[in-house]
Amino acid sequence: MDTTALKQAIEQRWQDSVLPELVQYIKVPNKSPLFDPDWAEHGYMDTAVEQFADWCGREGPADMQLEIVRLAGRTPLLYIEIPASGDSDETVLLYGHLDKQPEMTGWRAGLGPWQPVIEGDRLYGRGGADDGYATFASLLAVRMLAEQDLPHARCVILIEASEESGSPDLPAYIDHLSARIGTPALVICLDSGCGNYDQLWCTTSLRGLVGGDLCVEVLDEGVHSGDASGIVPSSFRLTRQLLERIEDAGDGRIRVDACHVDIPATRRQQAERAAAVLGNSCYERFPFASDTQPNSIEPAELILNRTWRPALEITGAAGLPPLADAGNVLRPATTLKLSLRLPPTCDAAAAAAALKQALESAPPQGCRVHFNPEWCAGGWHAPLLPDWLDQALDQASQQHFGKPVMHMGEGGSIPFMGMLGEKFPQAQFLVTGVLGPQSNAHGPNEFLHLPTAMKLTACVAEILAAHDQAGARA
Repeated sequence: MDTTALKQAIEQRWQDSVLPELVQYIKVPNKSPLFDPDWAEHGYMDTAVEQFADWCGREGPADMQLEIVRLAGRTPLLYIEIPASGDSDETVLLYGHLDKQPEMTGWRAGLGPWQPVIEGDRLYGRGGADDGYATFASLLAVRMLAEQDLPHARCVILIEASEESGSPDLPAYIDHLSARIGTPALVICLDSGCGNYDQLWCTTSLRGLVGGDLCVEVLDEGVHSGDASGIVPSSFRLTRQLLERIEDAGDGRIRVDACHVDIPATRRQQAERAAAVLGNSCYERFPFASDTQPNSIEPAELILNRTWRPALEITGAAGLPPLADAGNVLRPATTLKLSLRLPPTCDAAAAAAALKQALESAPPQGCRVHFNPEWCAGGWHAPLLPDWLDQALDQASQQHFGKPVMHMGEGGSIPFMGMLGEKFPQAQFLVTGVLGPQSNAHGPNEFLHLPTAMKLTACVAEILAAHDQAGARA
């Protein structure tokens, strides 16, 4: 691999071709189906998929097969197949998604979710980093090998459109396309994070997730608070009691045993090494209000909290009127949307059942309690890296970032990884991404760090070349 030529070619293509496409893509409000149930009628998802397909058709190799696959009642999927250019009989599967999270409030002046803005090295707007760039990076990486006349295995690129909803449509597509996909020897996913923008980060695990609505009802209708308070229990107070069953209000520890696992010694060691590199940036990268303190000041413990321990967040509420409309009413019910992150190897279904039992059994003061786990997804734990991949990752990081590769779990969830891990237990995995400090995926002011995206594209090309060489040696 001519590293200098690779860098120059990727930077040129990003500036001339990829960046303009991402700018247009950010303008499209193609929210994931969970946040836009009428996505098909609105047409934004089709707009995004067709835009990506048009670009791939222009930029891909001549022998590439490209298809927008559509199954009835499901979001579309972009399928790309590039034949092997050498003697390899193996398949590499590259994955990304193009659906987006909703708008979220709090964007600073001059920025917005559907308003692409370039400031220095950052491209602001929803979806650029999570995960629109992945399609372009994946296809460009393969094309770079062809331009240097280097062989590569057969490559299949899958770009789905329901990941932010938990990938409900993807299993049907995997089954539908199984004969065409084959059995991947290597899976490359570009939908993860990075601890900093200074080196390549390899994701070793992803957390699972259980989420749903907890509804606590005390009345069939609201009544005057002066008349009823002191007689009728507050639904909010009873909700607090129920939350205390599953989470310690003092330190945030999850009280449900089914949500915990033993942390592997290897992952503890990697967390300590990552902590030595990241230091206090583990928590200083977050926009704490005033003097708010993190849950710990030990970086290694924070990394493990974020990757191997369960954690609860209340992501929404109903039954609470806006402040301007909050009259003197004892409300009939309180509903909270619970989002519980689970350790990578935790049984998500068992955790969901235990959570439902803890919340619904013995309702306080006989109130009506209902918890419906709307989504339940297992995590993912990477297999040990073979020597060739371990060495190739470090070499790519050194060549394109100037520093060694780092290995660390991530706190988010990519349901596809767990699905693939079960379906293809012999496959090797490279899970990485560009979501670093302040990139704020899902929140306001989301941005794509452009230099990292370009370097990551080059690293993927290096890994594809190393994979072919490893197969030739074998």
